[in-house]
This record gives sequence, C-alpha cells and structure tokens, in this order.
Amino acid sequence: MTLAMSWSEWAAHDGVALADRVRKGEVTPAELAAQAAAAIARLNPALDAVVEVFDDVVADPLKDGMNAAGPFAGVPYLMKDLGPTLKGRRQEMGSQLMQGNVAAADSHLTRKIRAAGLNLMGRSTTPEFGVCSSAENAISVTRNPWDTAYTTCGSSAGTAAMVAAGALPLSHGTDGGGSIRIPAGVNGLIGLKPSRGVFSIAPGGSDLASIVSSQGCLSRSVRDSALFVDSCRGGAPGEFMPYWRADEPYADLVRRDPKPLRIGLSHQWGPYGTSPEIIAELMRAARFLEGLGHHVEEAQPAIDYEAAFKAQTTCYITNFAQTIALLLEPRGMTRPPEDLVEPMNIRLWAAGIDATYSERTRMQLAFNTASRGFGAFFERFDIILTPTMAKPTPRIGTTEYLTVSDEPDVHAWFANLWGIFAYTPLANLCGIPGLSMPFGRLANGLPMGIQVMGAQGQDGLLLQLAAQVERALGGQWNGGATPAHHVTRG
Repeated sequence: MTLAMSWSEWAAHDGVALADRVRKGEVTPAELAAQAAAAIARLNPALDAVVEVFDDVVADPLKDGMNAAGPFAGVPYLMKDLGPTLKGRRQEMGSQLMQGNVAAADSHLTRKIRAAGLNLMGRSTTPEFGVCSSAENAISVTRNPWDTAYTTCGSSAGTAAMVAAGALPLSHGTDGGGSIRIPAGVNGLIGLKPSRGVFSIAPGGSDLASIVSSQGCLSRSVRDSALFVDSCRGGAPGEFMPYWRADEPYADLVRRDPKPLRIGLSHQWGPYGTSPEIIAELMRAARFLEGLGHHVEEAQPAIDYEAAFKAQTTCYITNFAQTIALLLEPRGMTRPPEDLVEPMNIRLWAAGIDATYSERTRMQLAFNTASRGFGAFFERFDIILTPTMAKPTPRIGTTEYLTVSDEPDVHAWFANLWGIFAYTPLANLCGIPGLSMPFGRLANGLPMGIQVMGAQGQDGLLLQLAAQVERALGGQWNGGATPAHHVTRG
C-alpha cells in the first residue's frame, strides 16, 4: 500500500497541521486513517497498546458520522477502552468480565469528538476498569515506547504509547487521579486534566456523581490540546451543574505568552515526598520558568494532606465498588467472579459495596476542606509547580501498583499508590486543572513530567504557560528526541 506521507513527514505533523493539509486538499481523511492504521500495525506488536482498529472506519472515515468540516478535518483518533461509548462498538474496559460488551449508544462526548472532525478509528488499552497504574494483565501488557522494559503507567496506557510513538498526534484519555497526566509525563507528552464543568460524561453520568474523574486527551503539542478543549467541551441537556465557557478560545490564547506569574514550587505533600534526582529536575524547570520572567518560590497549600488522601481513598473504593456492582447486575452476578475480575478489584468491591451515607458525607467534608485550602493558596499564587510523579517509572512486572497485586489490604494498597502518584490526585479531589508537560528527564533516559496546577477554571492559563515553554524550547519537547520504538524507525 502506498501511503500519503513518509514516516518522518507524518511524525512531524501535529493534529492542527494535518487538518490544515486536509483543508488545502493535499491529503484526505481516508489517507490519514490509512496512514494511522499502518503506523499502529507497525508499532503494536512491540507496544501492545491498541485493542482494536475499526477497519470499516479506516476505509470510510465518514461512516459513523465524523464531521470532516470540523476543526480537526478527519485527524485519526483512538478512544481509550473506557469512558465514552461508541454505538455498536465494543467497550471492554481492560477486563475479562467485559469481553464482548457492545455499547448501545454514543456518549455525548463521542458525538462532540466526531463533530470536531476527529476520526474515531479504534480503541486503546487500559487496565481493568481503569483502576490501577498500568495496563498489565491477561488482556494486554502495554509497554513504554522509550524502553519496553518499562510501563507506560496509566490508566490511559495505550493512548500514551501510541501518541508518543508517533502513530497519531493525539488521542483520548481519562483522569480520575492522574490517569492523563501520569502517562503523559512517563511517555513525554502533553496531558491536561481539566477543571470540573469542561467535558461532559452524559448521558450515563455527571460530574456531580463522578466527583473526581475527568475526560481529555494526550497530545504532542499544546495547540492540539487547546483545540481539543475548544471543540469538545460543553454540557449535555439535563446536566446537574453548569458547564462553563472560556472568555476566549484556547487556540487563540496559547499564541500569546502569559503575564509574569507567581509560581509556588512544591514537592513534599504531607507524608509523600520524592527523590533528589526528581527534585533536581523540578528545580531545573523552576529556573527555566524564572528565565521566562516568572517568579518562583517554594510554597504549598496549607491543607491536611493525610486527611485529603484518606478521603480520596474512600472515594475510589466506594466509586469503583459501585461501578463493578453495576457491571455485575446485568450479568446476573451478585459478586465479582474470581476467574474474571482481578484480585484487588474484588477486594475493593468488598471494601466499598456497603459503604454508608455517613462515610461519604465525611469524605465530602474532607474534599471541601482541602478545596478551600487550595483556594486560599491561589489567592496568593497563580500556579503550583510539582513533579508529575514522586518516583521513577516502574518496570513492567512491578505488581505492587497493579490490581493483580497480592496485597490483602485495600487501604494499604492505595497508600502505596499515593507514594508514587502523590502529586496528581488532589487536583481531582478539588476539581481544579492540572497539566503535565514533558520537560524533565530521568537518569535512565526516560521522560519525566513536570506538573502545573491552577485554580478552578484556569485551564487556559496552564495551556498558555505550557505553550510559552514549548516556544522557548523551539517546539522541541524531550530535547527533540523520539522513543526507541517510533514510527520513523523500522
């Protein structure tokens, strides 16, 4: 098959650039889809990051209602195998229990993605129900394209691997505690977890009910992430809460540098800290931001971190217990079968299925207290600067962070998880935005994310700052390096 572009030409384009070429008549959506499908076929044997390619949509990108006149003009896109549903397509959630599950309808966000001109052409891997930090189970073992001995982290595992490897410029992710930002950091990508009230999870849920989980994308350029938010944000009829609009499209905002910002640098979050190696990269990022005219000083929100993480743990246990229960009911099951559900998820279900309203009330009170603490911090500072992760990228097979772990205590398992993912979950708790940018580098050569967080509704400011850094780097994230497994390498 003759492809529309060489692989080096393909990898040099972000989504905005590909869409511009479609509008100029230089390439068609079908040619983009064919190239993306060929890239996936080239890379997936090593990375195990794509569950399914929709061959019928590759052949006819308009088949499921993609709007080629939308701003992305037919750019290929993978949907994480979790979250928004696609009518008539399988959604199996990284789980043996859910094999063969077919969605009855499109989600609201699915329709928004198609209206934006993104061609939903396949499903990317995720751990079972998106609970843990890496897609490593009987369904898939997704590997980091920079070094396949290491994980991509997760839970937006397959999307991160394929975007980093150059197969597609951007694709879907979800973030309930860092699941966009963490794999973005580990794989050298841009990952924005938006504020509450940006992306809808209608009709099956709402931000009010979900509380901590957000939708979004992982990308290689800030402008792709900005255009994705502009194009796909907004509530559906019957939302429980208002969905807000920005004063200006982010695609325009990110073309300008922000004003000089007050940035609070932080790396000790209650009981959770990090290593000298990661602190050194954080400090390098701080000096870089100072060189751009921003003021950086060590500071952190005055909150009870242990209470906040305890409440976050309660939220996860009770939310996922109900998620699992709702999947069991249509199958006539009263408890998760041990041969089809991973052991930590069974323990999580058992720990949370009988939670009381009183427990959830105390959790909500702790959420409120933490959110007010962050709010007070943002009266004095514009940005919090942290590492994206507190520890280096784990190797494949590090089971302590997985739902195949043999840790008998769910609370101990979560406490261990917070030890490596300390800096991302509280943004979910508070509903504030966080963005990981690929600024750092570990001693072993793997990318290391640097996170910026802002006040509620300051998503545009985070993108604007990231775009300023991107320009200052000459557009060369990761020092211009590409992963060992990349579409440009045979």
